[in-house]
Amino acid sequence: MNLIEEFNAYRSKMNDSIMAADNKVLKRFFNLDTNAYAEGEIDVKTKEMIGLACSMVLRCDDCIKYHLGKCYEAKLTKSEIFEVFSIATLIGGSIVIPHLRRATEYWEELEKDS
Repeated sequence: MNLIEEFNAYRSKMNDSIMAADNKVLKRFFNLDTNAYAEGEIDVKTKEMIGLACSMVLRCDDCIKYHLGKCYEAKLTKSEIFEVFSIATLIGGSIVIPHLRRATEYWEELEKDS
């Protein structure tokens, strides 16, 4: 199983477990997240770039992987991704660099899988 399949399988499995608990607050939070990234006044591509940059600054590797996958689905180019990486690194500072490395690895896997 490659990096992308492993991440998506785990995420899906655990989301199913979380939803099976039937907790109203968690379900509403997940729904809020889904709706926040839907097409609106700001297009999906831009929203995913924002989500990716914020995730990098907050240093959440799972969120970074998720948003990279969504950016890939939204047809971002490698150049666009690296502009997002550069902004996130500028804002977050050198502590973002380890996450930048893993994000680059994940993006390369996404490109390889296509």
